[in-house]
Amino acid sequence: FVELPEVGDEVDAGEDCAVAESVKAASDIYAPIGGEIVAINEELEDSPETVNNDPYTDGWLFRIKASDTSELDNLLDAEGYANTIDED
Repeated sequence: FVELPEVGDEVDAGEDCAVAESVKAASDIYAPIGGEIVAINEELEDSPETVNNDPYTDGWLFRIKASDTSELDNLLDAEGYANTIDED
């Protein structure tokens, strides 16, 4: 189960704006940057497992129009994220 924000919602970086729920737990999903939600992946309503099966293409959650593009400088790419996990 995936609960997504509404198109048109305004979010701040770090704000919880969606929920992913499994049999065992529910997890908040936080906005990576601040801005306006301009699209949501409605396909996840019927196929929430796509988030796990195909996260880099069809499993996207929502799109944000950045209110401050300088926040993009704080984001990690996949390699950078993997490196932070390896450090823990």
